Amino acid sequence: MNKKSSFDSSEIMYRADDLMEAASNRYRITVQVANRAKRRRYEEIDSFDEPMMKPAIRAIIEMSDELTQPEIIGD
Repeated sequence: MNKKSSFDSSEIMYRADDLMEAASNRYRITVQVANRAKRRRYEEIDSFDEPMMKPAIRAIIEMSDELTQPEIIGD
């Protein structure tokens, strides 16, 4: 079974870099990404929206979207 990923790894790296640059504390933003990924992982048990995307990557994408588009902020 050949699975094609639905994201570009270079885009994920740019988004993570943007998060790090915008954060006042690198450790804190890293912990926030990890906590959101952990929360998503447990929420994902019941729903199988996009099983190919790992929770940490999804958390990075969501948080960078919130950074660039503040009107979609949701915790």
